[in-house]
Amino acid sequence: MTTLPHSRAAISFRGIGLRQIRLACGTVLFTYLVSHLTNHALGNISMDALQAGVVIHAGIWQFFPVAVLFYTSALIHASLGVWALYERRQFLWRTIEPVQLVLGLSIPALIVAHVVAVRLGENIYDIDRSYPQVFSSWLGSSLRLWAMYTVVLVAWTHGCIGLYFWLRLKTWFRSIAPWLLAAAVMLPTLALLGIFQGQRFVAANIARPEWQAANLGPGQVGTPQQQDMLASITDALLIGYAVLLIGVLAARGIRIVIERRVGMISLAYEGGRTVRVPVGLSVLEASLRHKVPHASVCGGRARCSTCRIRITSDLTVLPEPSARESFVLNRLGTDGDPAIRLACQLHPTADLAFVQLLAPHGSSANAHAAHPARIGQERYLVCMFVDMRGSTMLAEKRLPYDTVFIVNRFLAAVSQAVVAAGGKPNQFIGDGELALFGLNCDPQTACRQALKAAAQIAENIDELNQALQHDLPEPLRFGIGIHGGEVIVGDIGYRDNMVFTALGDPVNVAARLQDMTKSLSCAAIVSEDVFISAGVDAGALAPHDLPVRGRMAPIKVRAVADTRLLLALPAGETTRPA
Repeated sequence: MTTLPHSRAAISFRGIGLRQIRLACGTVLFTYLVSHLTNHALGNISMDALQAGVVIHAGIWQFFPVAVLFYTSALIHASLGVWALYERRQFLWRTIEPVQLVLGLSIPALIVAHVVAVRLGENIYDIDRSYPQVFSSWLGSSLRLWAMYTVVLVAWTHGCIGLYFWLRLKTWFRSIAPWLLAAAVMLPTLALLGIFQGQRFVAANIARPEWQAANLGPGQVGTPQQQDMLASITDALLIGYAVLLIGVLAARGIRIVIERRVGMISLAYEGGRTVRVPVGLSVLEASLRHKVPHASVCGGRARCSTCRIRITSDLTVLPEPSARESFVLNRLGTDGDPAIRLACQLHPTADLAFVQLLAPHGSSANAHAAHPARIGQERYLVCMFVDMRGSTMLAEKRLPYDTVFIVNRFLAAVSQAVVAAGGKPNQFIGDGELALFGLNCDPQTACRQALKAAAQIAENIDELNQALQHDLPEPLRFGIGIHGGEVIVGDIGYRDNMVFTALGDPVNVAARLQDMTKSLSCAAIVSEDVFISAGVDAGALAPHDLPVRGRMAPIKVRAVADTRLLLALPAGETTRPA
């Protein structure tokens, strides 16, 4: 059935939450900051360049529709920051997230005097303040000077942290990260240098009567009475903001007292562990507080579903899912199952029992051994290619972050089997893996290790399928190709992007054999040479002479329907490779 446009719009609207609004408003403010710092950087050229730049900057941001967007974004973003001070109970990143919040909350206090003097001074008294007037006021107040230097760094750091949290999960982020880092360092540096140069220019000219007459008249800095009024407004706003923050902190304290009086609830995890938490915490926050491992790729921002849980206790006591939670669950196709919830969005009010559908897992992503003795050497290795079947269909039906999570779990299961058998996971190509055997042993041992690893992979994938049975429409499947021979091992790549790997015909043949498991409908294809070198009798396995692209003659192989059978094969005659 075709989804109607208004239905798609309604679904998209359900995906908008406070985090999405805060991100949109923050992006507007960061764009303004980039424009303003670029203007400051013109001070490295001249004061005339600064003045010309501020005309363009003001022309853009004081254009009525843009000004409405900017001031609305500033008000909403600041309000959500204050709300976060009250609402956040636990931080996934225990250092950077609190730092970002503190930096953001300090910005209004640092810029209030500047905003009142420039914007309110113009709107109330028609005072035309610009760079010369601002710089001259700093000469008599080192506090204002350092406040401006500080706010540039504070606002820029706060914005960059927010951008990092937003962009770090994008597939293209790694490729542009070096350029973003360069810009993140250069722009504020140039801006601060521009401010410094402008201040030097004003300090050198402020004693000249003609410069004072042209730049420090009542129309540019205001009368003493006007300045006193603006200073009073600044003080009142600072006091008001301080009272607001104190009130929010007091509200947090009151909330803690109320929660303790209301009582604690129990959260029962699979495996028997139970924690006691106050009412109001999300399940993910409770896990973080009690150091219970809990999957959460996006950091509890409801941008993925890796933290989801299945409720095994009474469903009637659950609060209704938020619009954002419903949106994510709808994307997964599980919004019809009330037992599936997002741990980061569920704030239980009664005792709860649940199981994590995607258990957290840490895996070794790179296990090559680039010893100098192996650089540019020829040696016998057994190469194993492993590929996950159906990953394209899997990606079509899931959020990108969930797909990555499942693929990583698959590769971890494969890598654990390889390492346990004595091999080395070498390269990860999408949802596939190249493993090498024989880097530290003789050819016979390498062949036996590869066969053992293939059998263990089946066991590990079975366990993974059991763990993900509630999340997968069908079990994960795999294809394996194994072949051995002489290869060249060494560091391959360019400059800082060197990777220890193997090159040669056995690598290519193993990849081709893995591809052929699809046409033969088997779990693995192993070359006859590997069985002979391992001293294993493969007579019970179906033989094939397969043509391999890039080879003149076909290669003798054995098709394996179930790789666990490899461990049950009897010993045979051993032939060691030359």
